[in-house]
Amino acid sequence: MKEALKLAQLAFSEDEVPVGAIVVLEDKIIGKGYNQVEKLNDPTAHAEILAITAACNFLGSKYLDKCTLYVTLEPCMMCVGAIREAQINKVVFAAQDTTHKKQQPNLFETESGILEEESANLIKTFFKKKRI
Repeated sequence: MKEALKLAQLAFSEDEVPVGAIVVLEDKIIGKGYNQVEKLNDPTAHAEILAITAACNFLGSKYLDKCTLYVTLEPCMMCVGAIREAQINKVVFAAQDTTHKKQQPNLFETESGILEEESANLIKTFFKKKRI
């Protein structure tokens, strides 16, 4: 999760919503991503999607069924769909997305709360800065 948080901080420094994600296979990072929606003018350029794409390219496969996704914020419904399509079996997220109802259907194992405070504070700081 520390690596995902570093990516979220990179997103923050680029004035993107600070979310970072990594895909791990057997304790090895095989995909990384951070939000680049503004930079790429692409509403689908979420951290999870970019990390999944990188991992699929690394493996040469569209399936990541032996992988775990670590992300600093609970995935949105679009990302849940991508996670499901990639057949990722576990998602670990830091902070819950309090702007939406429960996002995680019972399609994969979830765990939350790792580095939750740091991730939530980064998001809160980002949006507080935007309101000034």
